[in-house]
Amino acid sequence: METVRILIYGFLFGAILQYARLNRFNVISGMATLEDLSVAKAIALAVGLGAILLSVEIGVGMASWHIKPFMLGGVILGGLIFGAGMAILGYCPGTMAISFGEGSTDALTGILGGLTGGWIYTLLLPSLHGILGPDLGNISYHSLFGNGFLYWFLVIITGTGFIIIAYWLNKVDKNPDKNRKWVISGIALALLEVLVFLKTSTNRPVGASTSYPYIADLLTGVTQNDYFSKIQKPGHWELIFLTGAFLAGLIISLIKKEFRLTLIHKRWKTYRGTSAMKRILWAFAGGFILIFGARMAGGCTSGHILSGGMQLAISSLVFAVFVFAGLLITGKVFYKTKE
Repeated sequence: METVRILIYGFLFGAILQYARLNRFNVISGMATLEDLSVAKAIALAVGLGAILLSVEIGVGMASWHIKPFMLGGVILGGLIFGAGMAILGYCPGTMAISFGEGSTDALTGILGGLTGGWIYTLLLPSLHGILGPDLGNISYHSLFGNGFLYWFLVIITGTGFIIIAYWLNKVDKNPDKNRKWVISGIALALLEVLVFLKTSTNRPVGASTSYPYIADLLTGVTQNDYFSKIQKPGHWELIFLTGAFLAGLIISLIKKEFRLTLIHKRWKTYRGTSAMKRILWAFAGGFILIFGARMAGGCTSGHILSGGMQLAISSLVFAVFVFAGLLITGKVFYKTKE
């Protein structure tokens, strides 16, 4: 029963992102060059609305906090690396599964790169502890300000601020969504998180990147270590969740007759040409970098920025800043000139 529930949540996650095309290479890579702000708008709206709703849900005892530790080096360096991988690959850990379901073979290549990155991270972790710290603890608005008037005031102000930012981004977006699908997707993502967080549901946040080292370590037999023991349970959960997201991409694209085996997408062709080998190599490298950075930081777009951002976790908010910095810097260099 629990497996079916997680699978359904994953399917809903995939359907929400697919509805507004937030999983697509052209949309995510477009954010790296500030030509398409759909993803940023939806995330800002989801975080703003989710922060308020989740605080109420946890405040009345229906859910619990799941704050990620603020590993200073890991969050900053991992965020920059993750953003670079996201720009090059054009997908996030969760959207790779959805787009692969739609027939994007570069997403599959990115998944293979991500599995490799997760495996290498497991092997290198013992020598990385020095640069991941210091551990500043599980800091959030709630831990800093308690549960009094000041906390609720800041939650409402911050949540409203994110919502205002989302609509401001829509005004300056070079590729505006006239149907406001980003609004519906942003609201739906916030509601999905609220549902997943419930103690009567799964009592945990949405996430995706932990599944990559989990699968890779299982396949390679690298399981006799503390890291695998730590990620085994969340990795298994996220594997089921991403399976649901993959099925959403596959089933919905087949129903809508949009399933296409695609390696070279329009924006890649515009900026990087039509070489299949070049796209395969860069997609693999992008996936590797993406997951390696995510594991350094302890989360990704869904686990850190969305789930953590809605909890107003300091580690997640700082991670988001450095992800967008890495994304924009890499986008400016990697997509510098058009073919």
